[in-house]
Amino acid sequence: MNNLNEKAQGKAMGLTACPSCNKLNEIKYLRCSRCDTLLLVRDTSSLQKSWALLITAAILLIPANIYPITMLTDRGRIRYDTIYTGITHLVQSDMFPIAIILFTASILVPLLKIVGLTIYLSAISFRLPISKKMLMVGFHIIEWIGRWSMLDLFVISITVALVNMGQLLDAKAAPAATAFALVILLTQMAAKVLDTRLLWDRLESKDDTN
Repeated sequence: MNNLNEKAQGKAMGLTACPSCNKLNEIKYLRCSRCDTLLLVRDTSSLQKSWALLITAAILLIPANIYPITMLTDRGRIRYDTIYTGITHLVQSDMFPIAIILFTASILVPLLKIVGLTIYLSAISFRLPISKKMLMVGFHIIEWIGRWSMLDLFVISITVALVNMGQLLDAKAAPAATAFALVILLTQMAAKVLDTRLLWDRLESKDDTN
């Protein structure tokens, strides 16, 4: 009996948490007894919203890597750099630590976030037999590393501020910078809007302890 109670969900017990103040409320009440926020047992539309944001981010990842992310004017000569060519120039200049940081923040982290969220959303949508605990750990890791994804844009902004010398030397952000910023923003939003409680509802109970 105790084991059954440990695995029981709040929804089955007639309870739900307030999305605003996290107070536990009875489902029969429409609003939170503490802050009067409208109660939702599950936000089922959050899955569609998360998919839409993730697919958009995946599409924008293509121009973010193909088009130039910086434009450097050196004594009248203009040079465009993509994320890849920028990392290549750093490697050729023996700046390996900075190249590794930019590769991780600009290519590896966004790609892993999109792949990780795709697996997570697919597990909910298609009831994939994956351990819920493993999925939740991966989801929290995705949320944590997301905050470091803006490092590349931060480096660009610092570079622009440092090397801007009028007509002799001038650095500006190129179109890919906007696409890259949108990729980071949309993946963060895709993780934030999702009601993670859907994971526990849609997968089989046998996967809880895997």
